[in-house]
Amino acid sequence: MPEPAASESRVLLVDAGTTHDIFDVVEVSEGILRVRTAFLFELGEEMKVRVEQGGSVFEATARVLAHVGNGADKVTELELEGRQVVP
Repeated sequence: MPEPAASESRVLLVDAGTTHDIFDVVEVSEGILRVRTAFLFELGEEMKVRVEQGGSVFEATARVLAHVGNGADKVTELELEGRQVVP
């Protein structure tokens, strides 16, 4: 089954039980998110994220794999691990 379009997806940073809307979703693929953000996370840094996609919601640990591009075109690639469905 194909992944929903990025425009139908939302990614939120989860910190101390609170969500923060700091990501613009560029692409969602199996286990990888490509997002734009004003924050420059370190390679290898891990964070908890909530992904709202196609009517379902899950939380996962996201690890920063790469930053691609420059300036406003910079995209951060995140690898997802440990998905847990949120009711």
